[in-house]
Amino acid sequence: MKEFWLDVTGKVSLQVPQDVDVVIKDAKAFFLADNQESNILTLNHETDIWKNKVKIIRICIKDKTSEDLIVKVAQAGADYLIISTENWRIIPLENLIARTRGKSKLIAEVTNAEEAKIAIETLELGTDGILLKTSDTQELLKTLAVIKPETLKLQMTPAKIVSIKPINTGARVCVDTCDLMTPGEGILSGSQSAGLFLVEAEVNENPYVNSRPFRVNAGSCSMYTLGNLQTTRYLQEFKAGDEIIIINREGKPRKTNVGRIKIEIRPLILIEAEAENKTIKVILQNAETIRIVTPKSSKPVTELKAGDEVMVHLAAKGGRHFGISVPDETVIEK
Repeated sequence: MKEFWLDVTGKVSLQVPQDVDVVIKDAKAFFLADNQESNILTLNHETDIWKNKVKIIRICIKDKTSEDLIVKVAQAGADYLIISTENWRIIPLENLIARTRGKSKLIAEVTNAEEAKIAIETLELGTDGILLKTSDTQELLKTLAVIKPETLKLQMTPAKIVSIKPINTGARVCVDTCDLMTPGEGILSGSQSAGLFLVEAEVNENPYVNSRPFRVNAGSCSMYTLGNLQTTRYLQEFKAGDEIIIINREGKPRKTNVGRIKIEIRPLILIEAEAENKTIKVILQNAETIRIVTPKSSKPVTELKAGDEVMVHLAAKGGRHFGISVPDETVIEK
């Protein structure tokens, strides 16, 4: 598991999520799991670093000489090496991952989720973790989703079907992803950002068409889904290469990329459900291969009836502005 370090020096209002492993403040590292504290030595040139028994070294890679110095420090027994780069980002990290593996843990300094993703995937093995320097709470959460996706969960709730109504034909969106899904996995979709239904991937065999476990027939082009864990997007907006969130019945998310979007005109069906005194809706293609995840299995939209339970995600109170949550905004969606 990759380690998540957070630099809070000078960031008074930044809240520390519970999944952060180490907090850095004023050249000290606080290991939250075991309540330990350690000094950090910023190393700019070769010196006798072991006089004070410092086990965490912070070094900026400026050239090959500084890269060699980092390797020497690792060989001398440093526990952690916090690495930043002055110019090149990828090649120096590749070299250090290869040269220090098994000697010291590498922690890459980053400022956003994109840099964090590069660091933990470089040379396939990646660094052992990242140190995030930001005062942006949304960027913190995005980076946490990259580094520790296994710790994040969306709250999934059973909702009772109250109405099923075939409607006219319209443009529906098939999302073909770059991943393979399993039973109980799919994409969240809904007419309102306040509540999204879990539409299952085409993982089920049937006598007429082959299963397509990479695909979710996700609904009308105006349905919402999650582009990431913080923002919604309309299905129609996605294109090849975009990131999209896969969710399972238990609410465990994982990221994948869109392989292609296929929009076609098909008969549609409007489904309404109630959960926690909310009425939520989704418009899907009216066909036997489109299934909504239930608490224990899944059910084709053509077989749904009032009283059936399906799995949904209910959003926090508030509205959205261009997909971004605005908790205090009043929004009515029908």
